[in-house]
Amino acid sequence: MSAMTMKGAKGFKRLWLATIYSMRGLKWVFAHESAFRQELCLAAFLAPLGLWLGRTGLERALLLGVLLLVLIVELLNSGIEAAVDRFGGEIHELSGRAKDAGSAAVFISLATVVVVWGLVLFG
Repeated sequence: MSAMTMKGAKGFKRLWLATIYSMRGLKWVFAHESAFRQELCLAAFLAPLGLWLGRTGLERALLLGVLLLVLIVELLNSGIEAAVDRFGGEIHELSGRAKDAGSAAVFISLATVVVVWGLVLFG
């Protein structure tokens, strides 16, 4: 199955195919990206803690939301890396910039976890 199959799909079929492709993407990233697995373990550990430590619904949403943000950014970073690697293994300045920018996005999302958790729990 490929994304091309969705071209004419509408309604429930399009939703179903999108779900299948999303699950395939999650499975691929989980299997091939150790950083994603590490961040998923971190989220699995911190999420229950965030639900317990958050005093209000908004605090709980913030504590959990930033954890999910890290996973989302890592998925996007993995997609960028896969697309760049698809065009060859030679070193190119623009390829390096793309990978570095994706890595920086992950770094900032992780820093956001520290800031938000710090402010919610100790602010």
